[in-house]
Amino acid sequence: MDQHLEVFVKVVEKENFSKAAEELHMTQPAVSQYIRTLEESVGTRLLERSNKYVRLNKAGEIVYHHAKEIIALYTKMQSLVDDLTKRASGPIAIGASYTFGEYILPHIIAKMQEQFPLINPSIRIQNTKEIIELVKKHQLDIGIIEGLYKQDILNSEVVSKDRMVIVAGPRHPLLSQTEEIKISDLEEETWILREEGSGTREAAENLFEMYQFTPKKIMVFGSTQLIKESVEAGLGISLLSSWAIKKELTNGYIGIINAKGLPFKRNFSILTHTSYQTKALKTFIETLRDYLADPSKHTF
Repeated sequence: MDQHLEVFVKVVEKENFSKAAEELHMTQPAVSQYIRTLEESVGTRLLERSNKYVRLNKAGEIVYHHAKEIIALYTKMQSLVDDLTKRASGPIAIGASYTFGEYILPHIIAKMQEQFPLINPSIRIQNTKEIIELVKKHQLDIGIIEGLYKQDILNSEVVSKDRMVIVAGPRHPLLSQTEEIKISDLEEETWILREEGSGTREAAENLFEMYQFTPKKIMVFGSTQLIKESVEAGLGISLLSSWAIKKELTNGYIGIINAKGLPFKRNFSILTHTSYQTKALKTFIETLRDYLADPSKHTF
């Protein structure tokens, strides 16, 4: 791989020549020379420099974007070559939406590492929309999202169904009600939802559309953990994955509202590129499928 691109990306991400040099085990003058050579090759300045900062200009943004893709593709190429003679090993860049990434993925990674310690996974947790974009740009080898992927740029496979329920704080009056209530009767409740672009937010909006109502009040929070804490505190109710609330249910911090038509089901899907997959990536996907196929993992 062209080391000029690797050095350039490191300088951009560290926003500092000396920090980049330290991480790359190079001298600062050597890093500066690599950047000058790259700029001469491209034919324009890529970085704006001062004593306080290093920033991309417009040309630099273009080069940085493509350099990331080139580096990712080179890494994948090297892994494919290594696969011809070696057992499953090497890096995998895994991305996952919040529910899967925070509550399911750690267990899958732990299981894989027990059997395949030479595989070196790196993890990115973002909302569903952002994970899709990172896979498209070759910055991730695989993305695991909530819901369905409806384009044909990437390979998509549904790997599991997610059971979603409506939860409330332990003192909420609806938790003591034994008879099923209509979901549309919850229109007057304060609903605590994730941000736009989140698969959990999309599921909630699909639920509202299915039962033809719009909550009178909605609060938007940027993480599932914050939503759970807020529900426990009595701020409102929410639609959450059964995977995300196991500990809270066990400890009595929140409860499930007995509503007709629940659990609400959605898909977990994996996204990969159409090109050949490395042994490490195939091994991860097989481990993921085995874990999700175990019925005991899906119970409360």
